Amino acid sequence: MANVIPVKTPAETALDEAYGGLRQVLPGEAGVRSLREDAIAKFRASGLPHRRVEDFKYTDLRALMRDANPVSTGPKGSPSADGKAEDFLAGIDHVRLVIVDGAYSPSLSNVAELPAGLRVASLAETLASADATLIAELGAGAPDNAVLDLNTAFMSDGVVVTVDPGVAIAKPVAIETRHSAATAQATFTRSLVVLGSGASLTLIDSYEGPEGVAHQTNAALAVKVGDGAELHRLSFQAQGLEAQHLSSLLITLGKDARLQSFALESGAAVSRNQLFLTYKGDNAKALLSGATLLAGTRHADTTLVVDHLALGGESRELFNAVIDGEARSVFQGKIVVRHGAQKTDGRMMSRSLLLSETAEANAKPELEIFADDVQCAHGATCGALDEDLLFYCKARGIPQAEAEAILVQAFVGEAIETVEDEALREKLSALTEAWLSRRV
Repeated sequence: MANVIPVKTPAETALDEAYGGLRQVLPGEAGVRSLREDAIAKFRASGLPHRRVEDFKYTDLRALMRDANPVSTGPKGSPSADGKAEDFLAGIDHVRLVIVDGAYSPSLSNVAELPAGLRVASLAETLASADATLIAELGAGAPDNAVLDLNTAFMSDGVVVTVDPGVAIAKPVAIETRHSAATAQATFTRSLVVLGSGASLTLIDSYEGPEGVAHQTNAALAVKVGDGAELHRLSFQAQGLEAQHLSSLLITLGKDARLQSFALESGAAVSRNQLFLTYKGDNAKALLSGATLLAGTRHADTTLVVDHLALGGESRELFNAVIDGEARSVFQGKIVVRHGAQKTDGRMMSRSLLLSETAEANAKPELEIFADDVQCAHGATCGALDEDLLFYCKARGIPQAEAEAILVQAFVGEAIETVEDEALREKLSALTEAWLSRRV
């Protein structure tokens, strides 16, 4: 029987060659190098995921990622301190951590006087220090996934944020990941956030880049929420509309831990945001929500797996997408309840609002339950704006475009309302209004 040798695409070949050229200069000692070699070996065997890979059924990266950009090793000049995240956070006192063109920039960050109990280091330094405990946390809860394999192989820099047990950090901590180069490049960053037992933190992670440049981002964020700790996380992606954006969020929850996470997507030509949440301690609770704003020919994929390993876990997921033009939205959500994870309560909902006849929404909610004392449910809806509500608005003198904007704002606002911080809710509403004004 003849061996079947898959033909590599130009992007797959370029990524393999890029790793060969960088393997000796990427940070980390023998243990990290072993992680990298294992990851690139898996990527060589699988290649970029395509539509025959179930988790990528609606996002064929082999077709969408035709070429691979040169891998950036840091900014070539002196990048500006200005960015979209700073506009978003204007008026909010926060700790700023900036990653530019794949490298952590202390000079653009404000780390001179950190709050007591908060520690920050660069990922490159952590990898070089051979801190086995922190390095192990970088991949905790990671599944077999080609996007993550690439990130593990190429991860160059990022930030490591640690909150001491019992410490409540009053200021939000913002991790800003940005491209500044005028020529297309690829970046592979990974960051780690560790909350000790009983700690609390508000984390904002953002991704941005200039218009007109087809940058490629592959970013991963690993988070460990300790026993009784609480994390409020907000993320927004505002890459240029020619960019490709891949991000992975790996979160583990300890006993009685609390998590609230919201993500807003409004940029990049192609984006995939994958979230893997693992309940490792009993009675943990999580609320995951998000909103996606799509126009033109954009493609955005939100894929999440909520894995209940412990007793009494509670999970809630709510994701709303607004799709205009010929854009395409994908939502894949899976709740897994393992043997012994009794008293689990998991509920998931995705809603899609189509603003044109050529817009497309794909939803694939799933439940895998291996315990018998649980409450789990999922749902998905897809439809156009309510004609009766539009007529009601227009009957009161509101023009068609403004009436549509009011209804879309209310639809997105349902997800935004899950964010507890009022100031951040207002900022998110302002971003939605700006997107709607561009549409009008």
